[in-house]
Formats: sequence, structure tokens, C-alpha cells
Amino acid sequence: MPKPIKRLSSHKKKRVIFKGIIQIKASFNNTIVTVTNSQGQVITWSSAGACGFKGTKRSTPFAAQIATENAIRTLISQGMKQAEVMISGPGPGRDTALRTIRKSGLVLHFVRDVTPLPHNGCRPPKRRRV
Repeated sequence: MPKPIKRLSSHKKKRVIFKGIIQIKASFNNTIVTVTNSQGQVITWSSAGACGFKGTKRSTPFAAQIATENAIRTLISQGMKQAEVMISGPGPGRDTALRTIRKSGLVLHFVRDVTPLPHNGCRPPKRRRV
């Protein structure tokens, strides 16, 4: 008599995360939103390019809003309630991304600008003549 086959469950364990860090990198060409837990392990990420925007539409504030909404939708389904926000870069999507996070209902502990600024380090490239 054959033994019954044991099936491995294909269900992933649902991670419950209460507090995390939302990192926004707003460059001139794209906006990338990465969400990590307190130890720095990536939970989810989204970008304007991954949301289907191509070319110059990636650098718009609307594309940053959609990318942020996609990342936050995953967070809320995993049970996150509190977050810290770190914004870096001079891009046009930084304010819109922060506004979207505030509207989502997450409790923000702090918002920090971590854009790297040189203390008169390397010589910048020459000016463009257009």
C-alpha cells in the first residue's frame, strides 16, 4: 500500500512589522522608494520606472506619488503602523512622495533630509553652455 504524499505548504509566513524606515531617493531622472525594517533589511521597494513610467515621465511628481503609493500599500497590508522617513536627492518628486506618506495614515516619528553635501570636496564639472 503506497504511503500518502506529504505536501509542503506553499504559504509564506506573513511578516508582521510594526516599525520601519522609508527611504526616498529623488534624483532628476527617477524616484526610488525603499522600505526597510529597523535592522535595515529591505521589506519592499518601488520606483517610478517600475510603475510603468518611461522616459521623462519618470521624473514627474505624479510618478513619485504612484511609486510611493505602491510601496505603502504593501506596508499597510503587512501591519506597519509607525515609520521614519529619510529623503535624499534634489529631484522633483521628493515633496510629493512625503505628502503621500503623510496622507497614508502612518505615524511618522521623524523626517530627515540625508542628502549628501560636499564640504568643498571635488571640483564640480564645468558649466553647461546651452
